[in-house]
Amino acid sequence: MQSEEGAGKENGMILLRFFKRKGFTLIELLVVVAIIGVIAGLAIPRFMQSSGRSKQSEAQLILKQIYDMQRAYRQLHDTYYPSDGSTIVAQPGGVIGSLDVEIMPSARYSYSITATRTSFAATAGTKKATGLDDDPALDMWSIDQTGTLTCVSNDVRQ
Repeated sequence: MQSEEGAGKENGMILLRFFKRKGFTLIELLVVVAIIGVIAGLAIPRFMQSSGRSKQSEAQLILKQIYDMQRAYRQLHDTYYPSDGSTIVAQPGGVIGSLDVEIMPSARYSYSITATRTSFAATAGTKKATGLDDDPALDMWSIDQTGTLTCVSNDVRQ
């Protein structure tokens, strides 16, 4: 049986040896890398999904702006724009005619409006053939004269 003094010296030597080490063992490094891998494996899909939803908000906001401007146009002219049933297409960097809705050059969607005197439908579709997240699925949204915003084709995985 060791005396208390002997046990204290032995514990002190172990601590001294622990603090004098200059690096980590391979096992310690592998454990840290494995933990980081698990955390990344859980976090990256969530980030991608959130990123896709934020990209979709561009289409939703511009379609709502088109809806508001169509209502204002109808108040002034008693018809929607364009009232002849033709389709107006606006690419990024363009302006939607008499509605004065500007599509920024960095926009991810192209927009089209078809209208008659009493109704209209506006759609937004991803301009890239690979959609928002580089897969073949396209992202498409639409809004009509009632203000109903509809996801026609969802590119963001749920």
